[in-house]
Amino acid sequence: MAELSDVFFVDGMRTPFGRAGEKGMYFNTRSDDLAVKATIGLMERNPGVPADRIDDVAIAATSQTGDQGLTLGRSVATLAGLPLTVPGFAIDRMCAGAMTSVTTMAGSIGVGMYDLALAGGVEHMGRHPLDGSNVDPNPRFVAERLVSADALNMGMTAERIHDRFPHMTKERADRFGMLSQHKAQAAYDDGKFQPDLVPVAVKGADGAWGLATEDEGRRPQTTMGDLAGLKTPFRPHGRVTAGTSSPLTDGATMSLLAGGGAVKEFGLAPKMKLVSFAFAGVQPEIMGIGPIPSTEKALKKAGLTIGDIGLFELNEAFAIQVISLLDHFGIADDDPRVNQWGGAIALGHPLAATGVRLMIQLAAQFAERSDVRYGLTAMCVGLGQGGSVIWENPHYDGKKK
Repeated sequence: MAELSDVFFVDGMRTPFGRAGEKGMYFNTRSDDLAVKATIGLMERNPGVPADRIDDVAIAATSQTGDQGLTLGRSVATLAGLPLTVPGFAIDRMCAGAMTSVTTMAGSIGVGMYDLALAGGVEHMGRHPLDGSNVDPNPRFVAERLVSADALNMGMTAERIHDRFPHMTKERADRFGMLSQHKAQAAYDDGKFQPDLVPVAVKGADGAWGLATEDEGRRPQTTMGDLAGLKTPFRPHGRVTAGTSSPLTDGATMSLLAGGGAVKEFGLAPKMKLVSFAFAGVQPEIMGIGPIPSTEKALKKAGLTIGDIGLFELNEAFAIQVISLLDHFGIADDDPRVNQWGGAIALGHPLAATGVRLMIQLAAQFAERSDVRYGLTAMCVGLGQGGSVIWENPHYDGKKK
């Protein structure tokens, strides 16, 4: 008989993230092959996990067409060499796709249906841009005024947060974007990211082969002066610029989840334990505030307060989106607990893949911070949603540094 189980994040790996488009390093690489590389890398790093014991594979993509179609969980598992007895499926919650892959599998593990599962996401924004060409929104959305006509323009939703909260100034957003670049490069210089990156063979426009080993979109020399002079593409005289937005990005992530019984059976050393998760809806026109109610829900379910969270990994879809959450909870923009290795403004945001990237970084930080018990991964989601997952650090020793 199935029994309730704790859920553990055993491990996670990802491809380096590349700039989308013809000049990006993955322009000639298939989307599903990126997911295959992340899956193979993760399984090779965990040889004690029998591949035939994986109960299911969930892989998210926002644009489920072309090389991001064909039920990614199943097709990628097969291409990665997992036994044909291992099933899989695709999932979509736009930017929170990989996060939803994790929470969906966590639910199955938690009620004792699964012992081991793979959960991740992939997005090739160079092959499948989020420009409306892959979707056909129902005309009722606008005709019946259910949402604004530009509610799917993520940049406009970010501008509206500035409109609603004037004290969240462009200067604050610029400084947050600049610091993301600086922190990401410092983390690279310290070797923080490299252990969790799976190298990918890439073919250039000239036919020559190379190896992708680092995130491609970083701009570590960014200054406040640079950001002050950037155009505001979403609105004339606006406040959101390329320097305070996540760039269009290609990449894939994958995680290994396990229940308590599997952890004992295979002698695994989990990197995090799931405490709670929640998703919430908000007005699509200001989708960036979505993580505020989802975080409040997750904290309530966990019996915790925001003061219990010692590390934050918040997706930087836009600087103003993160600032809105920090402002709501009374946290300073430059609080050292927040995105201490930078975020999506510097590293990129391959939509449905990003949720697990946040978890990979939090897990690595947990390993260095035995004084921190709880961490939060959270993100906003298109069409007006937010997602939050609270994790517990298995290295916690109760001693303050």
